[in-house]
Amino acid sequence: MNPTHQAPALLIASNPFTRGYDKLYIERLLMIAYEDGCPPCFRPMHNSQAHLPDDTLQLVPCIFNDDFALISEGQSILNELDGCCPSNGLVHQVVYAVIGEVFNEQCHVADFDSLKEAKSVVLRLSFETGHYSRAWEISTAHLTEEALRYLEHRAGYFYSSPTGLLFEPFVLKDCNGIGCKLIGTPWTDDNLVKIEGCSYSSLRQEQLDAGTPAALVNVLYMAALADVRLLIFDPDAAVLDGLAIYDAEQSI
Repeated sequence: MNPTHQAPALLIASNPFTRGYDKLYIERLLMIAYEDGCPPCFRPMHNSQAHLPDDTLQLVPCIFNDDFALISEGQSILNELDGCCPSNGLVHQVVYAVIGEVFNEQCHVADFDSLKEAKSVVLRLSFETGHYSRAWEISTAHLTEEALRYLEHRAGYFYSSPTGLLFEPFVLKDCNGIGCKLIGTPWTDDNLVKIEGCSYSSLRQEQLDAGTPAALVNVLYMAALADVRLLIFDPDAAVLDGLAIYDAEQSI
């Protein structure tokens, strides 16, 4: 395969279409003070003590290791765990951490004092679909003139059949804009193998071989990777910071 036809890695690392988090979940942690002058550490409780309520876990001694903590006062510790926790500390409070993913990289979103607060934030961030937005309107400056002409031609009456390339252009007759409906998003290898039986590199090559300009292929890829479903290009729309800008004519 021609190297110029491969998806640039930089597109993934600096994708300006990315919004929100994937796979949000809540983790119950103990904030533990263990040595004078050292910052507190955070550890989940061992499953054998996960039933203990929050209000019993304030200012109580604990033992811990790199993976979990055990309350050592007033609680029985399983024999097989004896000696597994070499460090001693004092639990200051229970924290509910919200964790998410951005492009398969785990990230810490925020900490909350109660499970109710954490659940509320996860609900607001997730929505029913799990995404902030699936529709975008961006400037036509993000396309070359060749790409604009291609979209105009492909969305015209000349073509009555689908592209078969997982995107379908359409014209907005009441303005100077033109849009693309993206299909089968997100365009990750895992998802495309499930629905199309091929990796993204194969889809990209197919799009390029069909005459789709590289500038359009690149912007559609970044949008589809962020699970955008509708992408509108309009000369009057704002540019999207972080996305390539071309000197194409700003009209369709």
